[in-house]
Amino acid sequence: MAPTRLAVKPIGVNENLNGILSNGITTRSKQLATLKSYKDNMKMPHKRKADSPLKDVTAKRAAFGDLTNAFNKSAVPDKAVPMKKVTVETKMLPTIKNIKSQTLVNGKTSKAKQLQKVASNALDSVQKHFAKDPPKPVATRAQNGILKNIEKKVLKESQNQSTNSNSAKSARSDVSGEPSLYMTALENISPTDSTKEEYKAISEKLDKVNLDDSSASKSEDELDVSHRAPDGVADFDRENWNDVFQVSQYAMDIFNYLKNREPLFPVDDYLSRMKGITSWMRALLVDWMVEVQESFELNHETLYLAVKLVDLFLTKSSQTQPEREHLTKEELQLLGASALFIASKFDERIPPLVDDFLYICDGAYSLSQLLKMEITILRTVNFDLGIPLSYRFLRRYARCARLSMPTLTLARFILEQCLLDYALVAHSDSKMAAAALYIALRMKALGSWTPTLQYYTGYTLEEILPIALEQNASLHKKPKSAISTVRNKYSHQIFFEVAKVPLLEDAALSS
Repeated sequence: MAPTRLAVKPIGVNENLNGILSNGITTRSKQLATLKSYKDNMKMPHKRKADSPLKDVTAKRAAFGDLTNAFNKSAVPDKAVPMKKVTVETKMLPTIKNIKSQTLVNGKTSKAKQLQKVASNALDSVQKHFAKDPPKPVATRAQNGILKNIEKKVLKESQNQSTNSNSAKSARSDVSGEPSLYMTALENISPTDSTKEEYKAISEKLDKVNLDDSSASKSEDELDVSHRAPDGVADFDRENWNDVFQVSQYAMDIFNYLKNREPLFPVDDYLSRMKGITSWMRALLVDWMVEVQESFELNHETLYLAVKLVDLFLTKSSQTQPEREHLTKEELQLLGASALFIASKFDERIPPLVDDFLYICDGAYSLSQLLKMEITILRTVNFDLGIPLSYRFLRRYARCARLSMPTLTLARFILEQCLLDYALVAHSDSKMAAAALYIALRMKALGSWTPTLQYYTGYTLEEILPIALEQNASLHKKPKSAISTVRNKYSHQIFFEVAKVPLLEDAALSS
């Protein structure tokens, strides 16, 4: 990156700091240094060099590092800056002599005006010198380079040489082995005889380019084998292959990648290693987080990520820290608020302000406490927030099975209600989503586990049935008023009142 330019504009007495160096991008430190130099020069008017910038000030900027410009050398305005020797044509010498004699006569003429006159007279002399014989239009350096590459390529093909050329070639020609399509931008240069054929070949290729997505899309024979569903499975990705919003070319790979990342975020029985925090306290915390998500109208992904951050933090901190440094129950709400704050900045387009999270905690924590907890959580999870979430898997599975919105909402209710159950935190998110969807299908009497669901989830019924039974047992627990936010939320008409759907017995799920 090029260093920051310093302005050559003289500084007025009444200018503020924001306008001191209007011709360049500067920092506060540069502005203060320049202002100091200006004040020092005002004390000694006879030594002021208004025409010369601070040449011994060097601006440094490290990429993605310290963005504060630093100075290698301090500005020394008292020392005279040596003038560079300027070589001028013979025709300009009388002008310089005149300026010199005028300076001797008029001692009040400043050096700034002298240099300005020299520059203007030099420019006039150059323009007069070339006025009689105007130069021919010259191509830019980039254009000359492209034309030379074309001529060298033609010469190389005519001589049938296979040796590698050391001349500079354009990046497009090196990769494709063909002339760059960007040569058509050089319309102001008339091609030579050796390049006419190259331009003709390029124009023919451009004419053959088809921009119609429907006709240019891959046929069924050209589809990757990994995207082909087996017989008897509805191929959701192939049917939406030309829809750019479905990204069917990558959807299967994306969710396979997420499933492979699940072992990187293990959650175990961390409460057995902690004193003073129980599963009931965790359920109260998650219920409060659901209420915050509803109050701020946050995405569901934000809620699931925040709950996952809480479990991951308690798991890792209880493993690495001694017992006396474990989180206390007074700090549990601070942990939940900080996790929601991080998840909001990761998933929301317009996340709530930090003051909003302090407000919902009813002033129990200060700003420094919340920010410190945020930093602690991020360090504990190693700043890796790309955690696979069960909510994302559930949406993918329901879309591939072409389920209706009420059925998907019922599965979401089951999955969200299970967030409160500490006994289910150790299961993988992909299996939790598959099991919740299976329970919703059976509660809606829409059939059992189909080959389509088995293909897209990657799990058989035998693999998800034990988790489905645990989830069903969690649904059968007696509702408690202290943790009733999820049930009240999904009892609303907006969510199709899915919380009122009759539950099933374990025997009905196993059959």
